[in-house]
Amino acid sequence: MILAENLRRTLGKFVRGIRSEADTPTTSQSETLSLLDRKAPLSVTELAGLRNVRHQSMRLVVGQLEMDGLVGKLPNPADGRSQLLSLTEKGEEILIRSRQARTSKIAALIEERLSNQDRQTLQAAIAVIERMT
Repeated sequence: MILAENLRRTLGKFVRGIRSEADTPTTSQSETLSLLDRKAPLSVTELAGLRNVRHQSMRLVVGQLEMDGLVGKLPNPADGRSQLLSLTEKGEEILIRSRQARTSKIAALIEERLSNQDRQTLQAAIAVIERMT
């Protein structure tokens, strides 16, 4: 249990630090954009379920993304009372730039702080983590 807690804490701190230093969207925004990139179009209810958050919380995130021009709405052919969400061209561009910024930040940290042995250890750790997913 201690190993699991240490891994959770360390990975969380790492991800938050990279997002902050790379000046990319918040976790809720980034995760929502990523879901829409992979699975769109989706309703607010579907997004809330996939992110395991309350419907109202997801509506707030989507509202901000819509105000920023990152997501757009389309009529839901299965339910005329609801709308489906998808990324706009601007949303796709922001998502790509955000991913590139985070990758560049991580690459810089690897280059600056890790020896060749550390890099090999990191590659092995990534393979172990991938087996757990």
